[in-house]
Amino acid sequence: MTTPPDGAAEQKLPLSRLRVLDVTQVMAGPFCTMLLADLGADVIKVEPPGTGDQTRGAMGFKLRGNDSLGFLNLNRNKRSVTLDLKNAAAREAFLRLAERADVLVENYRPGVTKRLGIDYETLAARNPRLIYASISGFGQTGPWASRPGFDLMAQAMSGIMSVTGHPGGPPVKAGVPVADIGCALFATYAILSAYIGVGQTGRGQYIDASLFEAAMAFSIWDICDYWGTGRIPGPVGTANRMSAPYQAVRASDGYFVVGATNNKLWRELCDKLDRADLLSDSRFADIASRLANREALIAELERSFASRTAEQWVSDLLEAGIPAGRMNTYPEAFESPHGRDRQMRLEIEHPVEGTVPNIGFPVKLSGTPQQVRRHPPLLGEHTEEVLREAGFDAGGLEHLREGGAFGRG
Repeated sequence: MTTPPDGAAEQKLPLSRLRVLDVTQVMAGPFCTMLLADLGADVIKVEPPGTGDQTRGAMGFKLRGNDSLGFLNLNRNKRSVTLDLKNAAAREAFLRLAERADVLVENYRPGVTKRLGIDYETLAARNPRLIYASISGFGQTGPWASRPGFDLMAQAMSGIMSVTGHPGGPPVKAGVPVADIGCALFATYAILSAYIGVGQTGRGQYIDASLFEAAMAFSIWDICDYWGTGRIPGPVGTANRMSAPYQAVRASDGYFVVGATNNKLWRELCDKLDRADLLSDSRFADIASRLANREALIAELERSFASRTAEQWVSDLLEAGIPAGRMNTYPEAFESPHGRDRQMRLEIEHPVEGTVPNIGFPVKLSGTPQQVRRHPPLLGEHTEEVLREAGFDAGGLEHLREGGAFGRG
């Protein structure tokens, strides 16, 4: 989608009446607020003058202007306001914006908002309906609360890195920022739940979301294995703790993935491979046996898979109803017929960058589909517009400017 829809279509979006103050940077917070914006929320991104969100200039490949592709993929459908929140005049302007907001999302280190005078207690006194979501590395309480929190630290300290990689290998993190994105998703669901609650009680609430807890919430199979057996789980490569074969296997020209996760699929796989001997092998008689003898199992399967290419095996196994898939690179996934059909690459028109690629909407709503209504904003592009909406006239804006609310110089 390259052009915004008309106003009538925009009003149909489910969050079109939701106003969000986005005081976040980098990934978890901006991803959370972008999800809200995609469904119609008016997201006002409050950024430091001069530099803006760190991802504008510090992370990711740049096109023509000053903003990285990373920033452009995390901030569509938002408006940008620049305010120096250390400045008294800017802070007063921000408080006026907060009085009109439904949601505020911030990702300062715990304690910073209190020092700035924009903490939940201060804002809730002015706006009792406000939903205030704090995103941090380790949460607002506990002995680690004051630590700087990044995805890497959350993956390490949550246990995720202890089960990632291959047995005996060095530590490996998940290839994508699962703690960041997971925290964004949990925060979004909490915000929407609290928004429903406001309709019932008339009062907002405080939300404490962390990368650490989001990462831990993904540990179901691993921690249940420990709780059930007492054995500390370690890395298993591409395999699974609950079933085998369920992993990457080698064909004649490279790897593909296969999942014969129950006895029926196991029998069908052996039949497809013409390996009746595996069915009669006591080492592979049931799921528990196959898990206990996984290395021997995969070695036997790869003897057969070595006879043909990965693409040939994937095609044949799928035809037989056995889950299988090729190992795609990101370009192959996005440019695949399925990726194109599911519109996982969008094109957004930008006033500086021209046409900008964006990752598409990961879920589809039939009645109120997400929309690209705004290009990722230029730094401070909507400062005057938003503040005028909040009641500042020309004299008020000039007063803020002279007082250093928009930065100096």
